[in-house]
Amino acid sequence: MKIYSCISELVGKTPLLSLHHFIKKYKLNVNMVAKLECFNPAGSVKDRIANAMIEDAEAKGILKPGAVIIEPTSGNTGIGLACLAVSRGYKVMLTMPETMSVERRNLLKAYGAQLVLTDGNQGMKGAIAKAKELSASIPNSFIPSQFTNPENPAAHAMTTGPEIWEDTDGTVDIFVAGVGTGGTISGVGAYLKSKNPAVKVIAVEPATSPVLSKGVAGVHKIQGIGANFVPDTLNTCIYDEIITVENEDAFATGKELAQIEGLLVGISSGAAVWAAKEMAKRPQNAGKTMVVLLPDTGERYLSTPMFSE
Repeated sequence: MKIYSCISELVGKTPLLSLHHFIKKYKLNVNMVAKLECFNPAGSVKDRIANAMIEDAEAKGILKPGAVIIEPTSGNTGIGLACLAVSRGYKVMLTMPETMSVERRNLLKAYGAQLVLTDGNQGMKGAIAKAKELSASIPNSFIPSQFTNPENPAAHAMTTGPEIWEDTDGTVDIFVAGVGTGGTISGVGAYLKSKNPAVKVIAVEPATSPVLSKGVAGVHKIQGIGANFVPDTLNTCIYDEIITVENEDAFATGKELAQIEGLLVGISSGAAVWAAKEMAKRPQNAGKTMVVLLPDTGERYLSTPMFSE
């Protein structure tokens, strides 16, 4: 029998899917493959780092029985933490910008997490400050700190990167991913380049908040990427190029994936695939294998302009 004993055992080993309908529509001469992170137990790539940060803190004796896990999140890390922490008996309190979707809020509450909303204009900086304030006043509390915790990129170097390499039989030429904490692109990029230094790593960020490409922070609607600062967990030497994406292009591409590929994915997935399409149009990339990471499911964005307009 194949029966798992804990939900954390279901994290990772997500599938790759060829976007052949998308490729055909745009007459792209590449092999564009999507890494579907919505197949993680709580529905996103962030389940990987939530699991890694909890296990690391337990192993070090930092996270003790009955502890309260407090974390600033744009949604997905909080959802992953809430899902995985409840099965271990921890309470979860999350700080999140008020601009995040109502579905994300409701998912967090469904897992029993306490949600504290912060000023959307302050972005993730406001959520981080609030988490620190709460932790200072709550005994036996622990902040995993996804924006500074080295277990974040390490989780991707240990799992996501090897999965991509093995499932493509080492043929991946280009890796495309959005940048939020930077853990995904840093960990995966480092692993892939260790196997083949010629692999190109492409970072994706919002055009209205081009922190990485222009050093300018701004308001944007691509939930999950564009933290409005450069996190400690981002290795800025790992990516070869940065592509900026407009809100409307992310929305349109995300909706398009649902309607031509049957893939209901989130806004940041739309942004990543739009960026991958731009890379695929370049003559020098003809015939190459491109893996684009799709962080989560679209069900948590049905109330957003991507699907509601």
